[in-house]
Amino acid sequence: MKDYKNIKTFDQLIEVEHGKIGTESRNDFEEKSQMFIISEMLKSARKEAKITQEQLAEKTGTKKSYISRIENGKGNIQLSTLIRIFEIGLNKRIGLTFL
Repeated sequence: MKDYKNIKTFDQLIEVEHGKIGTESRNDFEEKSQMFIISEMLKSARKEAKITQEQLAEKTGTKKSYISRIENGKGNIQLSTLIRIFEIGLNKRIGLTFL
Protein backbone atom coordinates (compact mmCIF):
# COMPACT_ATOMS: atom_id res chain seq x y z
CA MET A 1 0.00 0.00 0.00
CA LYS A 2 1.29 3.46 -0.90
CA ASP A 3 2.02 6.01 1.81
CA TYR A 4 0.14 9.28 1.25
CA LYS A 5 0.40 10.85 4.71
CA ASN A 6 3.49 13.00 4.00
CA ILE A 7 2.34 14.22 0.59
CA LYS A 8 1.97 17.99 0.47
CA THR A 9 2.16 18.82 -3.25
CA PHE A 10 0.74 17.52 -6.48
CA ASP A 11 4.25 16.74 -7.73
CA GLN A 12 4.84 14.53 -4.70
CA LEU A 13 1.57 12.70 -5.38
CA ILE A 14 2.53 12.11 -9.01
CA GLU A 15 5.91 10.78 -7.92
CA VAL A 16 4.32 8.34 -5.44
CA GLU A 17 1.78 7.16 -8.02
CA HIS A 18 3.97 7.06 -11.14
CA GLY A 19 7.60 7.20 -10.06
CA LYS A 20 10.40 9.67 -10.51
CA ILE A 21 10.89 11.64 -13.71
CA GLY A 22 12.64 9.46 -16.27
CA THR A 23 11.23 6.13 -15.13
CA GLU A 24 9.19 4.07 -17.58
CA SER A 25 6.04 4.38 -15.48
CA ARG A 26 6.37 8.16 -15.21
CA ASN A 27 7.14 8.56 -18.91
CA ASP A 28 4.03 6.54 -19.78
CA PHE A 29 1.91 8.68 -17.44
CA GLU A 30 3.32 11.92 -18.88
CA GLU A 31 2.71 10.78 -22.46
CA LYS A 32 -0.90 9.81 -21.72
CA SER A 33 -1.46 13.08 -19.87
CA GLN A 34 -0.23 15.12 -22.83
CA MET A 35 -2.40 13.12 -25.24
CA PHE A 36 -5.42 13.73 -23.01
CA ILE A 37 -4.76 17.47 -23.04
CA ILE A 38 -4.40 17.53 -26.83
CA SER A 39 -7.57 15.49 -27.27
CA GLU A 40 -9.57 17.85 -25.05
CA MET A 41 -8.17 20.93 -26.80
CA LEU A 42 -9.08 19.45 -30.19
CA LYS A 43 -12.62 18.59 -29.13
CA SER A 44 -13.13 22.03 -27.65
CA ALA A 45 -11.75 23.87 -30.68
CA ARG A 46 -13.78 21.75 -33.10
CA LYS A 47 -17.00 22.34 -31.17
CA GLU A 48 -16.23 26.06 -30.93
CA ALA A 49 -15.81 26.08 -34.72
CA LYS A 50 -19.18 24.28 -34.97
CA ILE A 51 -17.93 21.60 -37.33
CA THR A 52 -18.23 17.84 -37.21
CA GLN A 53 -15.38 15.37 -37.07
CA GLU A 54 -16.18 14.48 -40.67
CA GLN A 55 -15.99 18.11 -41.81
CA LEU A 56 -12.68 18.58 -39.99
CA ALA A 57 -11.30 15.43 -41.58
CA GLU A 58 -12.31 16.64 -45.05
CA LYS A 59 -10.67 20.04 -44.51
CA THR A 60 -7.41 18.48 -43.37
CA GLY A 61 -7.13 15.44 -45.64
CA THR A 62 -7.61 12.88 -42.88
CA LYS A 63 -10.41 10.48 -41.98
CA LYS A 64 -13.22 10.93 -39.49
CA SER A 65 -12.05 7.81 -37.65
CA TYR A 66 -8.59 9.40 -37.22
CA ILE A 67 -10.08 12.60 -35.77
CA SER A 68 -12.24 10.47 -33.46
CA ARG A 69 -9.24 8.44 -32.24
CA ILE A 70 -7.31 11.62 -31.47
CA GLU A 71 -10.29 13.18 -29.66
CA ASN A 72 -10.57 10.02 -27.57
CA GLY A 73 -6.85 9.97 -26.77
CA LYS A 74 -6.42 6.63 -28.52
CA GLY A 75 -4.00 7.39 -31.31
CA ASN A 76 -0.54 8.76 -31.84
CA ILE A 77 -0.31 11.91 -33.88
CA GLN A 78 2.53 13.40 -35.85
CA LEU A 79 3.33 17.03 -35.12
CA SER A 80 2.82 17.99 -38.77
CA THR A 81 -0.67 16.45 -38.71
CA LEU A 82 -1.53 18.16 -35.43
CA ILE A 83 -0.47 21.52 -36.88
CA ARG A 84 -2.50 20.90 -40.05
CA ILE A 85 -5.62 19.97 -38.05
CA PHE A 86 -5.45 23.05 -35.84
CA GLU A 87 -4.16 25.61 -38.32
CA ILE A 88 -5.89 24.55 -41.54
CA GLY A 89 -8.91 22.75 -40.15
CA LEU A 90 -9.70 25.00 -37.19
CA ASN A 91 -7.91 28.25 -38.06
CA LYS A 92 -5.98 28.13 -34.78
CA ARG A 93 -2.29 28.76 -34.20
CA ILE A 94 -0.14 26.28 -32.27
CA GLY A 95 2.67 27.31 -29.95
CA LEU A 96 5.13 24.90 -28.38
CA THR A 97 6.87 25.31 -25.05
CA PHE A 98 9.82 23.16 -24.03
CA LEU A 99 10.35 22.74 -20.32
